[in-house]
Amino acid sequence: MQKDVGSSQPSETSGRVRHRKRSTEGTPDASKGNGAHLLVDDRNKYKSMRIRIHSSIWMIGGLVFVIYMGHLYIWAMIVVVQIYMGKELFNLLRKANEDRRLPWFRLLNWHFFFTAMTFVYGRFLSRQLVNTVTSDKLLYKLVSGLIKYQMFICYFLYIAGFVWFILTLKKKMYKYQFGQYAWTHMILFWVFAQSSFAVANIFEGIFWFLLPASLIVINDIAAYFFGFFFGRTPLIKLSPKKTWEGFIGASIATMVSAFLLANFLGRFHWLTCPRKDLSTGWLYCDPGPMFKPEYHSLSGWVPSWFPWKELSILPVQWHALAIGLFASIIAPFGGFFASGFKRAFKLKDFGDSIPGHGGITDRMDCQMVMAVFAYIYHQSFVVVQSFSIEMILDQILRNLTLEEQRLLYEQLGRLLQEREV
Repeated sequence: MQKDVGSSQPSETSGRVRHRKRSTEGTPDASKGNGAHLLVDDRNKYKSMRIRIHSSIWMIGGLVFVIYMGHLYIWAMIVVVQIYMGKELFNLLRKANEDRRLPWFRLLNWHFFFTAMTFVYGRFLSRQLVNTVTSDKLLYKLVSGLIKYQMFICYFLYIAGFVWFILTLKKKMYKYQFGQYAWTHMILFWVFAQSSFAVANIFEGIFWFLLPASLIVINDIAAYFFGFFFGRTPLIKLSPKKTWEGFIGASIATMVSAFLLANFLGRFHWLTCPRKDLSTGWLYCDPGPMFKPEYHSLSGWVPSWFPWKELSILPVQWHALAIGLFASIIAPFGGFFASGFKRAFKLKDFGDSIPGHGGITDRMDCQMVMAVFAYIYHQSFVVVQSFSIEMILDQILRNLTLEEQRLLYEQLGRLLQEREV
């Protein structure tokens, strides 16, 4: 048996802060090919399945509870997930010897992380924040000022971190420090920036967050079980346990689930109404034509004894098919990307916080890609591209002073009175 390549470099691995289980999939036996690692041939697969199912039940139950609690709690959940993902990825390239020689240098990672969080969430949620504090004049002025100068504040925070980084540069440590600087920015782009789009989806209506996220979960579970019982043909070398049978079976299951799940979720105001502020009360609104059922007669298509004579379909279900297609065909490549990344570092998982699943990052690799697509699709094909009362009010609150808003109110009142006369 050949000696593991990684074991010949003790000086490089000994400096790691954290040792994880090395991947057994990175160097498969050439004579066996990928088929040696298929789940259908794994002797311990039933034990692994039990652990995985138990963890999945807890995660799904927790998600359902957070969805029930509302928009702010979902946002808080995403922030916690992002922090855990950042922690797992920051630790990936840490070296204990170098960190001991650079006190406080590790805080730079989190400085840039929370600066990016301030910028992204400030841009996404500025309207909701303004709508929340309009009743308090002093607080309204403070929040309006912070929003107006948000870009400058975030830029100042970033420059402060940049200067901090330059001042901490130490002789013979330049390569490690600049590597950490680049790695931090890569994490912010690939992880934080992408997953933050999920927050924007939440406040457009929980439906636009829950449906894409659920389809990724359904696709992952279906791929696991189809590959578990029927997998024979390897799909991609980056993930030797992935099979064509699992991929195709999961695609069909995801498309069917997208169409049916959209019909179910689209009938709840709590899930479809957009949240215009940061309150926690229950929502009731006009669902709009996207969530109003259209009835199609089944006469001539079904026998006379068939109990249902018409079919109720929500227009949003056709959009759900497009989202399901992306979730089943393209989103899995986020997982393949993560698999290749782990192979490069000879890791089995990014972490061990979820039994049977690995780390938080291992569960969120496809969700990040899906969140960006769902947001862009919603803004491009679902949102009506025209002026609305909310859009005009948002511009007024953000760009006019209180005196200008009062003047606008008086002028509108005079115009309405003249038209009525």
